[in-house]
Amino acid sequence: MDHIETLTRYTASFVDELMKSGITDVVISPGSRSTPLALTFTEYPSIKEWVIIDERSAAFFALGLAKQSNRPVALVCTSGTAAANYFPAIVEAHYSRVPLIVLTADRPHELRDVGAPQAIEQFKLYGDYTKWFHEMALPEASPQMLSYARNKAARSVYMAQEGNPGPVHLNFPFREPLTPDFSLEDIWGDRGTSEYLQTQSVNPVMDGKKRLAEEQIKQLAEKFGNGRKGLIVCGPQNDSKLAAAVTELAGKLGIPILADPLSQVRTGSHRKDQVIEGYDAFLRNKHVREQLSPDYIIRFGAMPVSKAYLFYMKESNTVKQYVVENYTGYREPTGNVTEFIFADPVLLCHDLAAASGETAADTEWLNKWQEMNRISKKHLMGGMEAAITEGEAVRGLSKVIPEHSILYVGNSMAIRDVDTFLMTTEKPVSILANRGANGIDGMVSSGAGAAAAGRPVTLLLGDLSFFHDMNGLLAAKHYGLNITILLVNNNGGGIFSFLPQANDKKHFEALFGTPVNIEFEKAISMYGGTYALAKTEEQLKEHLQTGYQHEGLSVIEVKTDRAENVDWHRQKWYEIEQEILQEKD
Repeated sequence: MDHIETLTRYTASFVDELMKSGITDVVISPGSRSTPLALTFTEYPSIKEWVIIDERSAAFFALGLAKQSNRPVALVCTSGTAAANYFPAIVEAHYSRVPLIVLTADRPHELRDVGAPQAIEQFKLYGDYTKWFHEMALPEASPQMLSYARNKAARSVYMAQEGNPGPVHLNFPFREPLTPDFSLEDIWGDRGTSEYLQTQSVNPVMDGKKRLAEEQIKQLAEKFGNGRKGLIVCGPQNDSKLAAAVTELAGKLGIPILADPLSQVRTGSHRKDQVIEGYDAFLRNKHVREQLSPDYIIRFGAMPVSKAYLFYMKESNTVKQYVVENYTGYREPTGNVTEFIFADPVLLCHDLAAASGETAADTEWLNKWQEMNRISKKHLMGGMEAAITEGEAVRGLSKVIPEHSILYVGNSMAIRDVDTFLMTTEKPVSILANRGANGIDGMVSSGAGAAAAGRPVTLLLGDLSFFHDMNGLLAAKHYGLNITILLVNNNGGGIFSFLPQANDKKHFEALFGTPVNIEFEKAISMYGGTYALAKTEEQLKEHLQTGYQHEGLSVIEVKTDRAENVDWHRQKWYEIEQEILQEKD
């Protein structure tokens, strides 16, 4: 058997097994050394290939696609710095628990560390940010080695999803020539006449959910019952079933739920009478926080976005906190007294609700949170400025965003304004963000990747995030993806205007404000998108609704002033604090 046939059968067996293990999408960046993988994926009939030229954009595209579809996505690139450009998205995937199958091509061993071109050290290139690394053997076509290729493919898909999902990395050394021969017979592997063997993975896996024992549930129910002043906190997480389960539990315990916008608890048809979404506004005041000391806190998901909640937690450092994780993990940045519960959150909520029975809830405790929330919402949702503000942009967006669509939110000010101004709604809208490492890079590509999963996407982000990843627009243009971008342009890093750095007038603009002074309309035109400028909240809603009727890329820009934005936000917070404190007096 010659080299080309060996290469073809080895690579085809690997790709075929990825599909049988559940892979439906691959994101490919062009390159020479990755030719065997790129061509084989493209030739394979049951895997959709997405060709993204820039590797950094490609990795974030795959991240968004995997996050929205809730299944692993494969990535393919050539050797050298192409693989290094995956790093930011792999870091984000690690921390936000998104499954990626990273397949990097490499020089064969004899061309490493000898000055050969495009050869860098790719062994465990991503360090501990991948759940599993494997250096693939050089292609062979013996039955044992074809079985080896299949086993590694199946294992990579399992490892990416096992426990807390995340990225895995396989490195493929390939010798030239690199072009497979797809005219060969049975290149995808002859696995006999059995339908099971033809369609199933060589290593099928049954994996169950963690569930606490009955005695453990009983102990927890006793701690949470008897009218104690408890608090449920739902941070960023993507399980669509949690909302109904956690609101059921809150109803049984008679306690409030602080719902982060990324918790999927603010949107949908479940009950929301105990959901508190305005907490970031009223927990900013120390005197208000002092009125709200709980007996215990149960947290689902990651740490919430809100810095005001972080202050509240630090001041509640003697309060027992229970952090629920699906499998394992230590997401508790405050250092407070914490008991970790490793169990499926939905099953845990159902079991606790069943064990709690009819509890004597402290209605005054729940009423206090609900009243503060009512006051916050009145001020946050009331009034309309002559020129649109950043908070009003989120408010307007929430009113017109289509049902069953995706809101993908950028970091810095964008996610904080969503936290403050996105209120509970019956609309079934999923809200996603890259809150693993909280970077502003790759946001356009992530939004485009989410749109590739099939549902329309609204991407909300600031001008620096947009500038940082404008090449992500190419995927939207090339594939005709339905994505509407709400671009909030305050000409710089608006989040820094809220921080102490803003007091340094000498260096602030150069180091933190960083205005880019770009006419984004021209860039949008270059990528074939439609553009509109909204000057009021009503105009924004009209432009968004028009954009939602448009196939492909639409961008609506809102221009704001950073200094005015700070004053407007602080005035809202002040009004909320004053009414709450006056009611207390």
